[in-house]
Amino acid sequence: MDLGLKDRVYVVTGATRGLGFASARELAADGAKVIVTGRDAARAAEAAASLGPDAVGIAADNADPQAATALVAAAKERFGRLDGILISVGGPIPGLASTNTDEQWSAAFESVFLGAVRLARAAAAELGEGGVIGFVLSGSVHEPIPGLTISNGLRPGLAGFAKSLSVELGPRGIRVVGLLPARIDTDRVRELDALSGDAAAARAANESGIPLRRYGTPEEFGRSAAFLLSPAASYLTGIMLPVDGGSRHGF
Repeated sequence: MDLGLKDRVYVVTGATRGLGFASARELAADGAKVIVTGRDAARAAEAAASLGPDAVGIAADNADPQAATALVAAAKERFGRLDGILISVGGPIPGLASTNTDEQWSAAFESVFLGAVRLARAAAAELGEGGVIGFVLSGSVHEPIPGLTISNGLRPGLAGFAKSLSVELGPRGIRVVGLLPARIDTDRVRELDALSGDAAAARAANESGIPLRRYGTPEEFGRSAAFLLSPAASYLTGIMLPVDGGSRHGF
């Protein structure tokens, strides 16, 4: 299937590693031009270089109030247009309701929630018909993940924002979609498994509850993201797609 990505332009945040990078790689592989971002300029440049000549790396922190407009401007300056954005941000610090501090909540809110809102608003102001805004969220949108209380609090709210935005932007022909990864084999998930004290046992226990009986790969997630962001998914909006090996059994 031709996804129709050739020469389309996307900004992918948090794309120096993990799910953001996997998504940018699949977009670039199908012919898209991409702006990849990360907090570290060298890592952003390295990630972009690995994707080919039609990728540009930019240092950007989603919590920075100026980042959103700067990234949209960069896409237009470098490639002359913007067709979509995938808003991916690293997971908030682990912790419990009784242990996470106000400072940790505030920092995560600025980066995970308000930063994503700003990016979506800036992209929406520039996108035309056929444009798309995507959010990398989490399975915690539906079911809280033990030990990730801040994420459990912020991700569902951001999914609600995305759904509201899809209604607002629908009449302009702009789509809004979300992806809900569960156990994808990234550094972040391996770190979470290690918090149990026995990473191998934690992984085995988690895999036993997944119908496909294995963790997903970043490449599988990236392909799902590339499809949702592509013109091939032109009648899909307002949806939150679980990428979880069937853990939610289709609901």
